[in-house]
Amino acid sequence: PPGVGKTTIANIIANSLQQPFHQLSAISAGVKEVRQVIDIAKKERGAILFIDEIHRFNKGQQDALLGPVEKGTITLIGATTENPSFEVNSALLSRCQVYILKALSEEQLINLLQHAIEHDTELNKQPIDLKETEALIRISGGDGRKLLNLLELVVNAASQKGGQNKIVITNDFVMTVAQQRIALYDKTGEQHYDIISAFIKSMRGSDPNGAVYWLARMIEAGEDVKFIARRMTIFASEDVGNANPNALLLATSTFQAVSMIGYPESRIILSQCAIYLATSAKSNASYTAINDALDAVRKQGDLPVPLHLRNAPTKLMKQMDYGKNYRYAHNFENNFVLQQFLPAELDGRAFYSPQKNAREEEIRKFLKERWKEKYGY
Repeated sequence: PPGVGKTTIANIIANSLQQPFHQLSAISAGVKEVRQVIDIAKKERGAILFIDEIHRFNKGQQDALLGPVEKGTITLIGATTENPSFEVNSALLSRCQVYILKALSEEQLINLLQHAIEHDTELNKQPIDLKETEALIRISGGDGRKLLNLLELVVNAASQKGGQNKIVITNDFVMTVAQQRIALYDKTGEQHYDIISAFIKSMRGSDPNGAVYWLARMIEAGEDVKFIARRMTIFASEDVGNANPNALLLATSTFQAVSMIGYPESRIILSQCAIYLATSAKSNASYTAINDALDAVRKQGDLPVPLHLRNAPTKLMKQMDYGKNYRYAHNFENNFVLQQFLPAELDGRAFYSPQKNAREEEIRKFLKERWKEKYGY
């Protein structure tokens, strides 16, 4: 996460080892700057290259680091606020040791506040009374840099008011100065995917309370309501499926509704759909069926279509027995007749397995009545 001391640690390492130290920011640097540093490092011994925001380097820029790292020309230290498994090339990542820094704890943040008030050359001149810290801690979201910036902002705002012997920092005053949402959320970062994952898993786990909470987190952070609705539409088919076919209808209606209405009213529609999906019977049978069928296609290749199922629009095709012996289901009792619909190599293989819920038990009964023991229903 940001503001936990990644750059500070890199500087401590460099100072401790007393080695040549080069620093680049991936935001502004490119391959040219990397190669310039590497050329300098070749003339030095044990040079350290620190790249901040390394996840912003594209594949080509990251590839330029592979050779120098492997040869030992440089010791690379990369800092990122994203999951390196997703953002750093696997070849480069395999040559590095990953250290995970966690967001600062409440105790650490309070210590940081007190240290700044006592030792900062500007803040220690001010008569600061740190009466309440909850708002500062919550808004910082574990980010030490954000905490110190906010503290400075609050102190400056209080100083400008004048007429006070002391600068008293309270939660209400901090919130007034900050004028921002507390939600820690980045629509392009790891937190974005963590929260949508928690939302989906809460619905899958049939917990409407968890689902609504994570939905609120996304809404409060300004997430695109259509993104949320799209994910619920996928969920309705993947995780509810034929256990409750109405779920897909509601989810698609939700997408249409939020597209027309927008925020803030769309929050109610999203909440209704999330609660409905969370409290619906669950089945991933449709999901597993198509995956199993795709697996069979990839393993078996292009198996021939049985002749009786083939289209026969021409005389020649009819002479070749295309469509011969096909039995039209509606000509038979209950609009059903036993016949083969899979390629011979897969005949009798069941891809769809109804799960144990009221709706799919009816489907299983229907299939067993029709197909007897053919598919094992």
